[in-house]
Amino acid sequence: MTTKPKVCILGLDPGLGRTGYAVLSGSISSPQLIIFGCVETNSKSIHHERLVKLTEDIKKLLIKYQPTGVALERLYFSTNVKTALQVAEARGAITLTISQFGCPLYEFSPQEVKIAATGEGRADKKQVQKMLKLMFKLKEPPKPDDAADAVAVALCGLARLSTIK
Repeated sequence: MTTKPKVCILGLDPGLGRTGYAVLSGSISSPQLIIFGCVETNSKSIHHERLVKLTEDIKKLLIKYQPTGVALERLYFSTNVKTALQVAEARGAITLTISQFGCPLYEFSPQEVKIAATGEGRADKKQVQKMLKLMFKLKEPPKPDDAADAVAVALCGLARLSTIK
C-alpha cells in the first residue's frame, strides 16, 4: 500500500479545449514531479458537454491524487473576447469542481507563476520550460505548453504551501 505524500499539489492551467495539469509533491526546496499532461475536449462537441467532460476529468485527477491543495492560474486578459469567455467558463467549472471536493484552492497570476519557475516575472515560455526541464531533470521540457504551464503553476502552489506550513 502506498502512502499519500504529506504535501501534494495539483496545478491547473485552465482552458476549454485543453487544460494542463501537473501533480507535485515534496517541498519547494525538493519538489517531485509525479505526473503532467492535458485534459482535452472535442471542439466539435456542444459547449456544455465540453464543460461536463472537463469537470469529469478534473474529478478523476482529484480522486486519484487526493491533493492537499490545488493551484490554479488566474485568467490573463485576452484581446480575443470569445477565447477569454471560454477560458473563464472553463475556469469557473473547474473552481466549482474543486470546491465540491473541499480542496484548498490557491490562485496565482501568470507573473507569480513565472517567478516561481524562473525567479523572473517577465520570463517567456521557453525560459519557463527550460527551468522546469533542469529542475526536474527531464530529457526535454514538458509538452505541450499547457502542461508545462501547469507544472509551473503547481510549483507556485508548492511554494505557497511551504510558506503556510
